[in-house]
Amino acid sequence: MKILIVTTNEGKLRELKNILSDLNVEFLSLKDVKEIVEVEEDKETFLENAIKKAVEYSKFYKLPVIAEDAGLEVDTLNGYPGVYSARFYSIDFGGKFEYENLSKDEKNNLKLLKLMEGKENRKARYKTVVAYYDYQKGIGFWTEGVCEGVIATKPEGTGGFGYDPLFIPEGYNKTMAQLTPEEKNRISHRGKAVAKLKELLKCVL
Repeated sequence: MKILIVTTNEGKLRELKNILSDLNVEFLSLKDVKEIVEVEEDKETFLENAIKKAVEYSKFYKLPVIAEDAGLEVDTLNGYPGVYSARFYSIDFGGKFEYENLSKDEKNNLKLLKLMEGKENRKARYKTVVAYYDYQKGIGFWTEGVCEGVIATKPEGTGGFGYDPLFIPEGYNKTMAQLTPEEKNRISHRGKAVAKLKELLKCVL
């Protein structure tokens, strides 16, 4: 059986494949298909975005699909960056910042640090929704994962991706980017959601 994981984020793809590796499934990515369809993440919640992507990609490719939408919610920023996490540096919230010769992750992290200057409340959480949909069988379900933590005052660690160098998970004194992949998968929002998804997949595969 083949399942298409619809993400262009290599970090997400690596984590998803790692957690689901013991299933008897061939996982494809968007790099494995000839024609890439753009599905805009224009909804207001992670759940709506994940379901929209799972349904539309499955209809187009005629394959079962796993889609995800995830992000970081910071209390003192009224829940931002939220659904804008991947492009936080480019939206108007808190002002736009011009950073040259940096990756998107680095730009997002620099903007977050700037907006967090002088903030005492540094509570935040990673949230994810992972959706599965098989258009041909008409089967679909979704799971959610949350990881509570705080925002560090400076980036630490070289592992992971996204805001991992700034996110200190609850109960730890180091950032997500300083954890091993096994540690991260045990406690991360994505790890929790995909572990639940795997149990549901076993019922339909």
